[in-house]
Amino acid sequence: MAVNYATPDAHFETLDRAIPEQADYDLAVRHAPRLRFDVREPFLPLAVGYTVIRASGKSPSFPRDIILPPNALCAVEYAIWWDWDIQHLYELEHIWVYLDASENVIAAEASWHGDWHPMVDANGGVPFEGGQVTLYSEPGKHAFAPVIEWLHERQAKTKRSCGPRSGSMGVLVTPLFAGRILDRLPVNNNLVHAYLERLAFMPSYDFAQQFDLATAVFVPWSTLFAWIPERIHWWTEHLRATLPPNQRRPLRIAHRGASAYAQEGSTASVEKASDLGADMVEVDIRVTADNVPVIAHDADLMRVFGVPGLISDLTLAELRAATPPDRQPVLTFEEMAKLCSDLQLGLYLDIKEITPGAMVTVLTVLRETGMLRYAIFGSFRPDLVAEIKANAPEAVTSILFSSANVEPVLLARSVKADYVHPCWERFESPSALLTEAWINSVRAEELGIVCWHEERPHEIAALTALGVDGICSDQPELLVIPRP
Repeated sequence: MAVNYATPDAHFETLDRAIPEQADYDLAVRHAPRLRFDVREPFLPLAVGYTVIRASGKSPSFPRDIILPPNALCAVEYAIWWDWDIQHLYELEHIWVYLDASENVIAAEASWHGDWHPMVDANGGVPFEGGQVTLYSEPGKHAFAPVIEWLHERQAKTKRSCGPRSGSMGVLVTPLFAGRILDRLPVNNNLVHAYLERLAFMPSYDFAQQFDLATAVFVPWSTLFAWIPERIHWWTEHLRATLPPNQRRPLRIAHRGASAYAQEGSTASVEKASDLGADMVEVDIRVTADNVPVIAHDADLMRVFGVPGLISDLTLAELRAATPPDRQPVLTFEEMAKLCSDLQLGLYLDIKEITPGAMVTVLTVLRETGMLRYAIFGSFRPDLVAEIKANAPEAVTSILFSSANVEPVLLARSVKADYVHPCWERFESPSALLTEAWINSVRAEELGIVCWHEERPHEIAALTALGVDGICSDQPELLVIPRP
């Protein structure tokens, strides 16, 4: 019989506190570091999965090898769990403390945005305060630094993460938990976004809030590893029960960038979209004669550039040469991905045409820039959506359709899409077509709902009240609806 844990604290009590090796537990607690947090930091660690490592080898909880120095007796690996990063549900950071035979600390290392670094202070030693390894934690993001200067260098990005980009990553699933955390679903990402947006803050860079890691709950790493998927699932179910549809947070998707104000698909339109509060930009993919994926809605150049010519007939060099001096050049997909990465914007890709070689380029660029988890692949062509999912099962996909008579669930099932995307902007009151029965049938399949490009405020308000997962607009500022 299922148990209903009504609060986070009540569910936290389900973490097994059994300690099989008391000596290892005592050692880990004895050398637990002290952490310095921003005074406005809303999230502090809940639990630590510890491992005492006595021989060089692979870390059990982080993608790296642990190499013990010749004078080291062991290393204590601290896998530190928070429920929340300011941008996502799931947060696991790491510290490694190396000890000699007398339990003197001889080195320390810590995680930093998917990587790890030695923790060395300005004097070239391990940073200590009061006999403890003492590290700074990045506001909202929790990456560790030995000196505050590391965090000052990232201020612009950190402030975006803690403010306008809060919640934008939804449920995070790292490779460590692939196939174990099954809650990265469109509705759950929407709920996490809504929850974390309410907790957005501006970091002060005053790190006077100190936290002794020894005060967290310590359990063996294997225990924490087994519990984390349960914790994520509990949180998503809790949010579903407590955040009604009209309190959720649809993605603000700038249609071809902020195309009402700048040339569609251009650098200017993307930068404008970021300024106006967009979460993602919708861009169209076509392929040049030399197999380069580029950003263009139309097959030809006439409407946007005023010159004849088909994109598929021109090489990238010829396409650039054909661009009039008063127009911004067509961007390659690689240029667009890097631009969006720099601006912390997601990519909603409308695949107009693609070749096998160009698809390899698109996926390679997304993986190399770290943008694959922030991208949604969409198309009106079911065959393309099916091919993308078959060749990149981890890719998130969306099926677009114009008819109000399409059965969305059957269409999505047939191509294994994650979202359905009705394109109904031509109707006078398209939100009325999203009936309760229509939405319920889609939600029953755990499908997300992305809506057409919409510029009518009353329609945007209606779609938001229905709890859809994304709305496109040429004017993305219209999608920024203040919460009560």
